[in-house]
Formats: sequence, structure tokens, C-alpha cells
Amino acid sequence: MSKQPSHIAYVVAEIREGGKKQSIWRRVGSVWPHNNGGGFDLTIDDQIAVQGRIVCTVPKEKEPRQDAQPEVVA
Repeated sequence: MSKQPSHIAYVVAEIREGGKKQSIWRRVGSVWPHNNGGGFDLTIDDQIAVQGRIVCTVPKEKEPRQDAQPEVVA
């Protein structure tokens, strides 16, 4: 495996507030490609319960701190 993950794993929760649908993204792990290109390993961060939809995205240049507030997407 490389030193950096190829993707970041988030659990995305859909909520409704005041008639508006919002998505709350919470980082839960990292995705590492297999050396042969045939798949991936998903590593879940310690002490995290995961339920719902998991989204894997290419990491941004600067990742938020693990203890930062979750990103809210309208």
C-alpha cells in the first residue's frame, strides 16, 4: 500500500430541517488501492460505529481535523 490513501470514506446522513434536505458528511476512514489494481481496502477509524451510506472521495489537499465539525451540504 502507498503512504497516502487514494480516497477518504465518509458516512453521509440525510436530514430535513425546515423543509430543507441537508447532507451531513462525517469522515470515518480511508481507502487504499491494491497494488494489482484489482480492488481496495477500506480502513475504518478506531471506535467509530458506521451505519448508512458510505461515500468514498478523492482527498482534498487540506483535510479537516478529525475533531472538526462535520461538513453540512445543502
